[in-house]
Amino acid sequence: MYELNERNKIIVFTGPDGSGRKSVAEAVGQTFGMEKVISFVTRQPRQGEVNGQDYHFITHDEYRSMEHHGEFLESVEIDGQFYGIRGLDIERKLNHNDSIYLILNHEGAGILKRIYGDKVIRIFLYADRRTVEERERKRGLAEDVIAMHLNHYDQEMGYRSWCEHAFENYDLAQTTYEITNELEAYLQRDLVDKD
Repeated sequence: MYELNERNKIIVFTGPDGSGRKSVAEAVGQTFGMEKVISFVTRQPRQGEVNGQDYHFITHDEYRSMEHHGEFLESVEIDGQFYGIRGLDIERKLNHNDSIYLILNHEGAGILKRIYGDKVIRIFLYADRRTVEERERKRGLAEDVIAMHLNHYDQEMGYRSWCEHAFENYDLAQTTYEITNELEAYLQRDLVDKD
């Protein structure tokens, strides 16, 4: 397993589907110049999702082959679909950056925390159930997909108290600002005032 150095941090954005994890994670990642580690998934892309940008979309057979060869650091099954993070991807990104970020459900976040300990900072994002449902409808998700996500809502919300930080997300700019301020202490970018 890759040995993390003192400055390495793995920021994990987690929370229920529809909580705005992706939007916030990408905004915070851009602010800090962090690279995203992209999960592999066996489900079909949803409207607006791009292969290699949102996920690596692969077949069940490809996933099983990668899993058989021990490529996944974490692998979870959600509603019959498999999601995994390759250890090699984390290692490669950390070779070029002190900090990286991922967007994971509570199981994936828990697995990375067990592996990397205090190098992992979990940011839990949430909104009330009705807001989550409205956001998913606006994204054009099918009703059965929304229903599946809502079935996991309470379980995902239960993970909130395990995370290092939790943020209610109703305003992208405000939430991004608050998280950026919180992460400054962890990331210690050694910003120098040039005046």
